[in-house]
Amino acid sequence: MKIAIYGYGNLGRGVECAVINSVDAELFGVFTRRAPETVKTVSGCNVYHVDDILNYKDDIDVVIICGGSATDLPTMTPDLAKSFNVVDSFDTHANIPQHFNNVNDAAKGTNHTALISGGWDPGMFSINRLYASAVLPDGKDYTFWGKGVSQGHSDAIRRIDGVKDAKQYTVPIDEALNAVRSGLQPELTTRQKHLRECFVVAEDGADKARIENEIKTMPNYFADYDTIVHFISEEELKRDHAGIPHGGFVIRTGKTGINHENSHVIEYSLKLDSNPEFTASVLVAYARAINKLYNRGDYGCKTVFDIAPADLSPLTNEELRKTML
Repeated sequence: MKIAIYGYGNLGRGVECAVINSVDAELFGVFTRRAPETVKTVSGCNVYHVDDILNYKDDIDVVIICGGSATDLPTMTPDLAKSFNVVDSFDTHANIPQHFNNVNDAAKGTNHTALISGGWDPGMFSINRLYASAVLPDGKDYTFWGKGVSQGHSDAIRRIDGVKDAKQYTVPIDEALNAVRSGLQPELTTRQKHLRECFVVAEDGADKARIENEIKTMPNYFADYDTIVHFISEEELKRDHAGIPHGGFVIRTGKTGINHENSHVIEYSLKLDSNPEFTASVLVAYARAINKLYNRGDYGCKTVFDIAPADLSPLTNEELRKTML
């Protein structure tokens, strides 16, 4: 399976590592919007300009698209799905149905296979929500994210006047987690489930009180949460906050029995040293599945709900039954 990487940021580098470590995948190369000669890859693989990708239609099995959900993927994925089998990590939940339709039309029209919204949420968390709700229909879902770095929220802080750099962590609130794990099925507000902790490097002479107020009152990002702001030095940020960890929990609590007398808790959790590298590993597994579906003549757009677990593995069905069932 020859995989091409379209876009070479944190996620693209993660995909590169995941492909190199796969027993059944080969890295064709990286496609970038930058001047190819300026891009140094981890593996030393070939680097091409995105404008040249159509020249390699017959050489690539799957393109993993490593763009952003806000402005890149809504156009990149359907455009590329006209010529390639593709996988993306589109994560704007409210826009997934429309994105699916756009990619499905493009892929089906040219007999290609695509998967959107791979990763861990949406992605692995989505699967666990589905499994748990099917098994415990009389129940309630809870999703907690963190403790981990939110790259979008960190970027929003960096755009504030007077901010030199920043990292923002999403932190689940222990009291809410414990209440859910107890099976009580509490009703929780946004503020009760998570807090946001910000580590900010201010420019020399910047008004820190103004910056803190702008952070805490920022709509759609911080206004609905209890937010803690720490001002630290650039050296401290580089020393203590260089990584991109993340993770979280999907919990389903439910009842069984004639009189609903028995309670059950299903919990799936992730603790990730590197959010982009884990997301990339999920995308490569789904690229494997998409390649299998394409070779069977199963075209169009898919989500993680449409993929059989066996198609994610490089093992044969016989090997899976012997070693994992």
